[in-house]
Amino acid sequence: MQYIITTFAIFFILRLLSLSYSIRNEKLLLRKGAVQYGKFNSLLLTLAHIAYYFSALYEAYRSGVDYNEISAWGTGVMTFAYLMLFYVIYKLRDVWTLKLYIVPNQRIERSFLFRTVRHPNYFLNIIPELIGVALLCNAWMTLLLGLPLYMILLVVRIRQEEQAMKGLWAAE
Repeated sequence: MQYIITTFAIFFILRLLSLSYSIRNEKLLLRKGAVQYGKFNSLLLTLAHIAYYFSALYEAYRSGVDYNEISAWGTGVMTFAYLMLFYVIYKLRDVWTLKLYIVPNQRIERSFLFRTVRHPNYFLNIIPELIGVALLCNAWMTLLLGLPLYMILLVVRIRQEEQAMKGLWAAE
């Protein structure tokens, strides 16, 4: 169990680092006149993310599972997810936040990844991350119940983002 907790803590700390970067960017974007969209859904996503993580950890604790082959797969999936997260942050730089902001004259990222995968932060980071943490913790109930519930919020977020970005795409 200790190895699961340690691995969990490392990834959670990385998530907190991304949060601090998001908060810094949020302040800069607001100074540039950014408008936030989907504020309530962003709050729900944040709460769902935290609940999902700790539900998975609690499930591991409750079952007394030790780090095993499934945990190793989860670690691998989470490593991929976090590499994608930091790549997306690198590409988006100052406009990357956990919330949905649009700043006047915002640039649209057109690199290979963003041309190939629509919403790479969601499909290559968030979804694999959630699957990975469930596998790390062997948290089958969290995966089977939590992931579909989270996906509802994520679909709402993607629709909100598509709507907010319509004006930017039209301007190109």
